[in-house]
Amino acid sequence: MTEFTAKRGDLDLRFTPAPTAQEGIAGHAVVAGRRPAGYECEITLSGEYKHLLVRGRADGYDPAHNRLEEVKTHRGDLDRLPANHRALHWAQLKIYGWLLCQARSLQEVELALVYFDIGSQKETMLAERHTEADLRRFFEQQCECFLEWAQRELEHRSQRDAALTGLAFPHSSFRPGQRQLAEAVYRAASNGRCLMVQAPTGIGKTVGTLFPMLKACPSQKLDKIFYLAAKTSGRGLALEALERIGNSAPTLPLRILELTARDKACEHPDKACHGESCPLAQGFYDRLPAARQAAVEVKFLDKHRVRDVAAEHQVCPYYLAQDLARWSDVVVGDYNYYFDASAMLHGMTLANQWQVGVLVDEAHNLVERARKMYSAELDQAALRQLRRTAPGILQKPLDRLNRQWNAMHKEQTLPYEVHADVPEKFSTALQQAITEITEYFIEHPATVDQALQRFYFDALHFSRLLEAFGKHSLFDISKTSPNNGAASGSTGNAVLCLRNIIPAPFLDARFAASRTTTLFSATLSPWYFYSDMLGMPATTVCVDVESPFTAEQLSVQIVSRISTRYQHRERSVAPIASLLAERYAGHPGNYLAFFSSFDYMRKVADQVHMLHPEIPSWTQERQMQESEKEAFLDRFAPGGRGIGFAVLGGAFAEGVDLPGDRLVGAFIATLGLPQYNPVNEQIRQRMDAVFGAGYDYAYLYPGLQKVVQAAGRVIRTQTDRGVVFLIDDRFARGEVRELLPSWWKVEKEHEKPGTAAGQAIHAEAPASR
Repeated sequence: MTEFTAKRGDLDLRFTPAPTAQEGIAGHAVVAGRRPAGYECEITLSGEYKHLLVRGRADGYDPAHNRLEEVKTHRGDLDRLPANHRALHWAQLKIYGWLLCQARSLQEVELALVYFDIGSQKETMLAERHTEADLRRFFEQQCECFLEWAQRELEHRSQRDAALTGLAFPHSSFRPGQRQLAEAVYRAASNGRCLMVQAPTGIGKTVGTLFPMLKACPSQKLDKIFYLAAKTSGRGLALEALERIGNSAPTLPLRILELTARDKACEHPDKACHGESCPLAQGFYDRLPAARQAAVEVKFLDKHRVRDVAAEHQVCPYYLAQDLARWSDVVVGDYNYYFDASAMLHGMTLANQWQVGVLVDEAHNLVERARKMYSAELDQAALRQLRRTAPGILQKPLDRLNRQWNAMHKEQTLPYEVHADVPEKFSTALQQAITEITEYFIEHPATVDQALQRFYFDALHFSRLLEAFGKHSLFDISKTSPNNGAASGSTGNAVLCLRNIIPAPFLDARFAASRTTTLFSATLSPWYFYSDMLGMPATTVCVDVESPFTAEQLSVQIVSRISTRYQHRERSVAPIASLLAERYAGHPGNYLAFFSSFDYMRKVADQVHMLHPEIPSWTQERQMQESEKEAFLDRFAPGGRGIGFAVLGGAFAEGVDLPGDRLVGAFIATLGLPQYNPVNEQIRQRMDAVFGAGYDYAYLYPGLQKVVQAAGRVIRTQTDRGVVFLIDDRFARGEVRELLPSWWKVEKEHEKPGTAAGQAIHAEAPASR
């Protein structure tokens, strides 16, 4: 309660290392162990004011001195603790003081804030004596402040649930397949189970999942819905769907919030996040209550409206949005807000004991995204550069770490190798370096050394993942040549990686924390692959929504005369270019052509341009800006003609909606298999050891998922017609065809004798990829 009622002053996010949770627990134990016999620890207290129940747990009470203590662990000089933090600590202790007086009929009590320095083990006690009457007045003031807001929240919740109970579907009818999807989501929420749904593109999955989850809120007492997307476009579709639902029910009191990344929301990227630097951080908590009240009245808070409210009240938009997540009904954001190791929404869910419904859009992306969340990398080149500039007091621990780093890889003969574990001596040296850097930051809080901070955070992340290291991850070392930034006579640099390949052990707690989680995508097969990789509960329901499209709408042709294997690519360029040109000549319109790499794509595009300059064409470029992506898609105009060249798995291979004749066909010149390299081969071996299907888990399933996603750009509505050419002889294999959508009618393309495209590349399929 005091976090809400008593927090005042500046937003202050200057980096100061704080004790870990384990260190905090240990610090509390040390303090308790120093107290005399009769000292009471962990005292549960509760009390009521009107219809508000306040409860908590005070750290300790010494009946001999009638002293109630609240212990706070810290590091370094206590004088550097911001005044508003200490004021908040006193407010919390005063609440406990009143609850204790009430419970034990005390007329007065001594309140003591005990600050315990984790490093020096020193206690600093600040004590005040208060009467029961003073504490009661403070308690009631805080309760009244909270109740004023809480009463409005209760009224909002009641009105929200009543409106959602009567909420009608925002369209006149469900699309084919959409009702089946919605019913599955509603049943999963009602039964408190997780759900995996494979549903074709174009049936309206966003509305089809949001609507039933909203309908389930009243009966299942859901506090929040988290809609999580892999890309900005996915967030945009969710907000459009929510706006459509809101427009269909104008009186619906639903609070919707979009979360955006800090670097995109920050108004003063050249300033630090504290009151002495940024004007929006200065007095942030003094202005927050008015900004919060104004924001919840807006209700639909996309990033632009959050920014407008923040500007009106002169507060930071990023941290305003974080506060508003507590008071919103639907939160739209990126995967990392719930699934990352330090995910904000997951932390809030646990702390507030929320009942949440989670929707995961384009969930096939979660495997790769989660792998990155739970992987860590340390670059020796960064360490060696840091040793040249680091403060003198840190030279010894950094040198020690560098020696152990060298010792670890000096016998490694190959550029890349996987090791069974991280040597204990290196782990010890790393932990010692982290400790020394931590102490340095404590003693020099005003120092801003970006290289040191960056290495410190990387080392912390590596160290934390090392504690959880297991068969779900690989520990590998990549060596560079001795001349690449290393000193003369050096063994070279080494990049260490804790590479997560099976996110399941990290994600299972996320699924357990929700009332229900629905993962949906056009490509979630085979089910067991995604279930194994993501750690889905055993009770998870899997639903394959029947496609509303027919085989007559989409002609799928396998071009088996061409091999797109790496060793055949040079020879495949001309036949593929001829195939594109012949199809375009016979059936002009807008086409997308997908390739496994930018280099391969560029060679075919150049060939088409050189031999068929009359065909309009445009190509995807590396690291395109949003405006450039929009310009690329704008070329697919209704009634237009031309070929857009793109990379499979890139920005234009999924999440792109080009209905009608904006897109009439696609050429996919690759199976999408991950590159054959030492890293992926190690992943294959580990997958084989864990699941017994190494090639399928490491190569085939991820590759075909990209192919089906790209092909899904062609048919978006029940009136669309189009063609997909699957270019490679391996598409004709039974195990590959089984992974293609069941509603497709796949045929082998008939060659046209005498044409350039008919000059087949005949090659036996080698075992390699």
